[in-house]
Amino acid sequence: MDDNTAATEQTTPSGIAAVGTVLRRVPFTVGFLVVVTILGIASGGLWRRLDARSWFADIAYGWPALQEGKWWTPLSGWFFGLTPAQYVTMAILFAAAVGWAEWRLGTARTVLVCLSGQLIGVLVAAVTVGLLAHTHLGWADRLADVRDVGFTTAAIAALAAVSATLRSPWRLRVRAALVAYVAITFLFESTFADLMHLIAAAVWLPLGEKLFSRSEHGFWPRTRREVRMLAFAGLLVIAAASVAVYFFPGESLLGATGDERGSLWSTLITVAVIAVVADQLRKGKRWAWWVALGYGTLHVVLTLVLLGVAIGTDVETTGAVTVGMALLWAGEVALLYGGRGAFRVPARRKITEGALSGTEPGDAVRTLLTRYGGSTMSWMTTWPENKYWFPADGERCVAYQRHAGTVIALTDPIGPPERLPDTIAAFTDRCEADGLLPCLFSTTQAVADLAGELGWRSVQIAEDTIVDLPQLEFKGKPWQDIRSAINRATKEGIEFRLVHLADQPFAVLAQVRAISEEWVGEKGLPEMGFTLGGVEEALDPAVRVGLAVDAEGSVHGVTSWLPVYAPGGEIRGWTLDVMRRRPDGFRPVVEFLIASACQAFKEEGAEIVSLSGAPLARSAGTDDAEPIDRLLEGLGAAMEPYYGFRSLHTFKAKFQPRHEPVYLCYRDEADLPRIGIALTKAYLPEVSAKDLMALGASAR
Repeated sequence: MDDNTAATEQTTPSGIAAVGTVLRRVPFTVGFLVVVTILGIASGGLWRRLDARSWFADIAYGWPALQEGKWWTPLSGWFFGLTPAQYVTMAILFAAAVGWAEWRLGTARTVLVCLSGQLIGVLVAAVTVGLLAHTHLGWADRLADVRDVGFTTAAIAALAAVSATLRSPWRLRVRAALVAYVAITFLFESTFADLMHLIAAAVWLPLGEKLFSRSEHGFWPRTRREVRMLAFAGLLVIAAASVAVYFFPGESLLGATGDERGSLWSTLITVAVIAVVADQLRKGKRWAWWVALGYGTLHVVLTLVLLGVAIGTDVETTGAVTVGMALLWAGEVALLYGGRGAFRVPARRKITEGALSGTEPGDAVRTLLTRYGGSTMSWMTTWPENKYWFPADGERCVAYQRHAGTVIALTDPIGPPERLPDTIAAFTDRCEADGLLPCLFSTTQAVADLAGELGWRSVQIAEDTIVDLPQLEFKGKPWQDIRSAINRATKEGIEFRLVHLADQPFAVLAQVRAISEEWVGEKGLPEMGFTLGGVEEALDPAVRVGLAVDAEGSVHGVTSWLPVYAPGGEIRGWTLDVMRRRPDGFRPVVEFLIASACQAFKEEGAEIVSLSGAPLARSAGTDDAEPIDRLLEGLGAAMEPYYGFRSLHTFKAKFQPRHEPVYLCYRDEADLPRIGIALTKAYLPEVSAKDLMALGASAR
C-alpha cells in the first residue's frame, strides 16, 4: 500500500464524519438548497431568465399575484431565482446565513424564522405597495406591477434573529452591517426585494432579541470602543452611499438619484473629508465628534426646512439623495449624541499654566513620574482622557477630569513630596478662581493626611492590595488554589507570555480585543472608565501584558500591568489593570496569569505588585462607620451584581496581600452630591438615566 492510498483511507472516514455532522446540524439548509437546485435545473433557471417563461406569473409573488388570487405564490416564488446570477448569489447567502442560524438556533427555530420572515416580507411588501399604488408616489406605482421570486428575505430574517445569540462585540457588528445594508439598498435602490428585506429585518431584530437573546440584551453598544467603532462605521456607510449613488444611479423610493449625484470630484472630496473625520471618531477625538454632530444636525435640519418649503409651496427643493442622506445622518447624529461620553479625547491635551508649554503633556507627566516617582495608581494619570494642571515651576502636576462643575484630581499629585501641601493649596485656589469644586480621588494615606492638615475631610473608598515580591513563595495551604492553577496550566499546555501588546501579531491582538468585548458585554451596565483601563490603555509601550496561550495559539486570558516608579526612574513594581478571561477557556486562567506575572516580576527585581483597589470594596465592616461610609457601602452593594467589585476584592485575597487604604478627599459634606454625580460621569460617561434608575432600584 503506497502512502497516498494510506492517507486516503485515513482521511476518508473523517471527511464522511464531517459531512454527517453538517447534515445532522443543518438539514433544513442543505435540503432547501437541494430542492432549489433541482427546480433550477428542471425549469432552466440556472442558465436563463425565468420572467420570459409563460408560467412565471403563476409562481412569482407580488401585488398582482394577490389581486389575481394566487395565494400560493409567496411560497412558490421562494424556491426560484430570477436570473442565473441571482441563483448563485442567493444560494451562497442562504447557505451562509441560514446555515449559521440553524447551527446556533436549531432546525425547528430556523424553519420558523425563515418561513415567517419570507411570508411576512412578501405579504406586507405586496400589501404596502398595493395600498400606495395610484398615489403621487411613483415608486409605489412601479412596484405595484412587479412580480418577483427569490429567497434572500428568509436569509435576512435568519441573520436578524441569530444576531441575538452572539456575544459582544459581534452581536452589534452583525446588526450594524445588516441595518446598513438594508438602509442603503432601500433608500437608494428601493426594489421590491429591498422592501421585503427591510420588513424582515424590522420584524426579526426585535423578535429575535426577545426570543433568542442569552447572556446579553439590548441593541446599544456597551463599550467606548464599540461606540467609537459604530460611529466610525456609520460615517463610512454615508461615504459608501455617496459613492454608490454616483456610480449606480437609479429610481428609488425618494425619486431619481442620478439627478443629484454631483461631480466625481465633489464625491471624492466628500468621501475624503468623511474618512478623515471618521478616523478621528475611531480614536475618540472630541473635535471630530463636534464636527460630525454639528454637520449632521445641520444637514438634517436644512433638509426638513427644504421639505417643508416643498410641501407648502409646490416648489421642488430636495431630491432623493438629499433626503436619503438626511435619514442616514439622522441615525448617525442619534448615535453620536447617545454615545457622547465615548468621545472625550482632546485634540491636544492642554497644559494649564506651568513652564512646560512647549512639551506634550503626556511626555511631561511621564518625565515627572520617573523623576519623583508615584503611587501604584499614578500611571493612570497618563491616560488620554485626563487633563493637567502644572504650577508655574513646571515641576509638579495634578491630573484631573472635569464633570458637573467638579474637578476630580486623580490619585496623588506628582512632584517633590515636600511640595505636596503647596501643590494641593495652589490647585484648590485655581479651581475656586474658576468657580469649580475640587476633590482628590484615589489618594494614598499620606496625601489624605496632608489634605486633612489643610482642613479637608476624607473617606476610605477602596483598599489597594499589595503583594510583596521578595518574600513571595507559593508554599503552604493558603496557596493551594494558586499552585493548582499553575500545575493544571502546565498539564493542559497553557503557556504564560509577558509581552508588550502593541508588538503582538494581529491574530493575538484580535483575540485580546474579542475577550475584552465579550467580558464587557456580559455586564448589566456600560463599560467603566476613569481608573479602569481597557485594551487601548494596554497598548501603551510602557505597559506589560500577560497572556495565557495554548498550543494552538488560542488566547485564554489577559492581564495588563502598569509601571510603578520610584524616585530616580527605577520601576519598583507593577499594578494590575486589565484582568479578563475567555468564557469558554481555561477556568483558573486569571490565577495562573497573576501568579506567573508575580514570579516574572520577582525575577526582574521588582519590589511589589499591586492587584489594584476594587472601587467601593473594602475589608472593614460598617458597624461604626460614618453616614458617608454607609452610603458608599450601600452603593457598592447595589453595583455588585453588575460589576462584581466585592467578588473581585475577595478573589484577590487568594494572593495573601496586605492592604493599604485609598481615599476620597473633599472639603465639605455639602459637596458630596456634586462629587457623586461627577464620579458617576467619570466612571460611566455613557450611562443613561434608565440605567441609573435600575441601579437605584436594586439598592432598595
